[in-house]
Amino acid sequence: MSVTKPKPRLYSVDALRGMDMFWIIGGEGLFAALFVLTGWSFWQSLAGQMQHSQWHGFTFYDLIFPLFIFLSGVSLGLSAKRLSGDKKPVYIKAVKRLALLILLGIVYNHGWGSGMPAALDEIRYTSVLGRIGVSWFIAVMLVWHFGLRVQMLMALAILLGYWALLALVNIEGYGGVYTLEGSINTWVDTHFLPGITYRNLPLDPEGILSYVPSVVNAMFGVFVGRLLKAQQQQPQLLLRNLLLLGLATLSIGWLWDGFFPVNKALWSSSFVLVSAGYSILLMALFYYLCDVLMWQRWAKPFVVIGVNAIAIYMASSLVNWRYSVDSLFSGIIVGLPQGAQPIVEVLALLGLQLLLMFWLYRRNVVIKV
Repeated sequence: MSVTKPKPRLYSVDALRGMDMFWIIGGEGLFAALFVLTGWSFWQSLAGQMQHSQWHGFTFYDLIFPLFIFLSGVSLGLSAKRLSGDKKPVYIKAVKRLALLILLGIVYNHGWGSGMPAALDEIRYTSVLGRIGVSWFIAVMLVWHFGLRVQMLMALAILLGYWALLALVNIEGYGGVYTLEGSINTWVDTHFLPGITYRNLPLDPEGILSYVPSVVNAMFGVFVGRLLKAQQQQPQLLLRNLLLLGLATLSIGWLWDGFFPVNKALWSSSFVLVSAGYSILLMALFYYLCDVLMWQRWAKPFVVIGVNAIAIYMASSLVNWRYSVDSLFSGIIVGLPQGAQPIVEVLALLGLQLLLMFWLYRRNVVIKV
């Protein structure tokens, strides 16, 4: 991990990354709190979008993780180039980044269930950061060693191959179905995933097989990053292409849903396309608002979060923010009407974290991996 001054970058990329992280650090509680305050069913409906799908299906909260992977690809695409010269230093740097993200993912999951000394069979090795690291690492290898045509063919092959694997392969009664108990993913995690799974489920939502298709989310980001870089001087053409690509990807994903259901836990190929489609459309929207119209003031809090996304993500697990809120504001909160207490708690929680992010931002400190 290093601490450096941030480099100039597209405002929209940081703003979208920060918007994505905003829901993880406490923003997801806003709609439920507003429903308590107002009783309006509109807020209750939005609160439902802040929950993961039970199995098949798609909610806004299902988009948060793949959007982050997508944005890691966008950053890669903006600087994409094939390697030349001495390759060893960049390989070492990439491997170190991958290892650090996997390690930080374990730390985020609070590492050992029973604490130290190490109990290797009680570690949850898979994680959000680990998947981001693996997806980025494979994507960067493709970018460094292959041209755009091969990258696109590889992405297509992964999506089709993953569908064929889940649909056609049957081992010991597992496979050919897309259920928690019977999918081939469950068989792989049961036999090959070390340590523990999320909530001790038979299938880990960040399980082994589903790492493979998540690479394509990063590759969609790479393609969009290349597009942003190539057509930045032609914003109308760029926006048109982003909209067409996003809508086409989204449409194909939902059409595929009839054969290969959209499912986050399985990270189905249709889920990849649906999540990538929405990610591209959001990228187009943020690019239009922030970098074309130059309406940036509204997005400043998101940018402040986005440039230090890893720092606030780790802090959301390792720092007891609710304890801090109770220590500082509980006397005020308990004096409020009961219906107003949840919204004030959420705003206080978000406010404390934003203060930390603004403190880092004002000092040009970016903590990155």
